[in-house]
This record gives sequence, structure tokens and C-alpha cells, in this order.
Amino acid sequence: MSFRVSVTPADLQFEVDDGETILSAAIRQGVGLPYGCRDGACGSCKCTLVEGRVTHRPHQPQALSSDEERSGRILACCAVPASDCTVQARGVCAAGDFPVIKMPTRVLSLNRPAPDVAILRLQLPGNQDFRYHAGQYIEFLLRDGERRSYSMANAPTRLGTPPSIELHLRHMPGGLFTDHVFGAMKDKDILRAEGPLGGFRLNEASKAPIVLLASGTGLAPIKAIIEHMQDQGIARDATLYWGCRSRADLYLHDWAVTTAAALPWLHYVPVLSEPRPDDGWTGRTGFVHAAVMADHPDLSAHEVYACGVPVMVESARRDFTSRCGLAPDAFHSDAFSSAADRASVS
Repeated sequence: MSFRVSVTPADLQFEVDDGETILSAAIRQGVGLPYGCRDGACGSCKCTLVEGRVTHRPHQPQALSSDEERSGRILACCAVPASDCTVQARGVCAAGDFPVIKMPTRVLSLNRPAPDVAILRLQLPGNQDFRYHAGQYIEFLLRDGERRSYSMANAPTRLGTPPSIELHLRHMPGGLFTDHVFGAMKDKDILRAEGPLGGFRLNEASKAPIVLLASGTGLAPIKAIIEHMQDQGIARDATLYWGCRSRADLYLHDWAVTTAAALPWLHYVPVLSEPRPDDGWTGRTGFVHAAVMADHPDLSAHEVYACGVPVMVESARRDFTSRCGLAPDAFHSDAFSSAADRASVS
């Protein structure tokens, strides 16, 4: 048995197999619904059920609250149709967008700009045309069916020779993948990956000023978007707010300073939540999304692109829309959920 899902206002339809989620079916058929974690943790795939019935698989309350669910909101990554359905979803990409492919990648370099951060450069296979939007991510295919997701940190125009992608990884002690990256991984190792995935990308139809909000290694897709804007001559006023704990965690601080100095439309505001006494820090402190609200109490004319840990992304979404007048559809996000985050889904 299968059910038909119609998407408005994009006027798209696709079939969902019995027991399959709406998002899985959409990805399989090249329909670009917005999404992030695919695990019910981030809320990026939240949309409105206009007609029909679905059942929800377990998800985190911050991704979809009980009140939202009662009002007809659903998570496409967790919603399994129980009838033909119509859903309303913003920013849906046309069917046939860049194809998702499985591919081998080779480790070109592995650098450690901070004690718990690695910058990994992976060579792409020469016999496959891997294309992506700045902001999207790949998943590594690990043993026993496990997957780990990381965003491309370089714009697709900056693959270099040989073609390669840049990823930023934070070490999660005890982590199945990052323990290997920070331990045994070496140049020329082969890693299997699948992508591009995710609906996080710049809305190029808009001319609104932009807030680029990152925490930790959430800088990666934001960096790709900045490079994309630079390469495409998109000169919209933009401010990068990058939140980290201490000065050492600002692992690409020099890149951010240099890039902002070279681009008249880009401003850079680093924010530390736990500066150390020996940091000598005289800049902004506290929660990074609070710094945005202090500088922009009225966000009604802005777009926000937020990437980082789920608690930061959800706090920013809630406070920007409820206290600063940001239109809900102007908040674009990609929450970096770890295996521990996904394990806590109830």
C-alpha cells in the first residue's frame, strides 16, 4: 500500500510507501523538502498538515511541541502517512535538484586548528559529478548501518584541484566516528559518503539583510554560504555572529576577520560564552543569539541563517520570532544533532 502526498504551494506530488516517512519518500524521489537532522531533533522539516492523517515516530519536544502537533504541524522526517495527505511546506525545491549519490572519498588532509576540532579535506571521485548547494551536507556510511552527518564548509565553486570538500568536525569523546578521526585516521584513507543532503541554503530571491548565526563547528555551512555569496557577487548586508566557549574554540577567527575586512557587505561579531581568564578577551560575551537581539531588536526586515547545536538554534528561532518580529519563514536553520542528541529522542 502507498499514499500520495501533495505539497503546496509548490504543486508537487509523490508516493509514500507503507511505513515510510514523508521526508524519506521525498528524498528518494528528488523532491526537495526542507530538512536538517532527519532524526526528529531539529525541527527544520516542520510543515503543516492541510488534509489527511499521519502518525508520528518518536521525536524531541523542542523539534515539535504538543501544542504545535495539535494545531496541525508535523515533522516530515517522523510523519508516516495513514491516508493521502496534503502538506504545506515553504522553500520546496523542484524535483530533480542535485542528485543524491553514494561515493568513495579519499582523505587529502587532516588539520587540527583547535584541540577538539579537525578540518578534514576529502578528495571527490573523478568519475562522478558531485554537485551541491552551499549549506548542504554529506553523511558518512559507517559499519552496522550507522551514519554521521557533516556540512560542506567550502562553496561548490571552491573545490580546487583535485576536487575536494572541506568538513569541520568536533571531537565527541567516545564517538564512533570522531574517535577514529582524532585517532587512527590518516592521509589517503577511503571513506564512503552519501550526499548532498539538507535544505539549508541561501534564499537568493530575497534582498533582505542577513544575520548569519553559528555556534561551534556550525560555522562550516555558514562559511560555505559566505564564500558562495562572494563568488556569485551577492552583496547583501550580512553579519556573522559566531558563538564559542573560549578563545581557543574560535578555530577560524583569523579567516573570519580577514574575510570581513575584504568584503564591505560582511561584518563579524565573535561571542564567547565562557572566556577563560588567560584569554585576554575584550569582545562580546554571553549567549550568541542574545548578542544578535541586543544589536537587532527589530528583525522584521531580516533573514536569519542559523547553524549549530539544537538548543542554540531553537532558542534563536523562538526568541527572534516572538521578541524581535522575525517572520517565521525568514528563519532558516540546520541544527547539528549528535548521536547523543538522537539517543535522547523520546
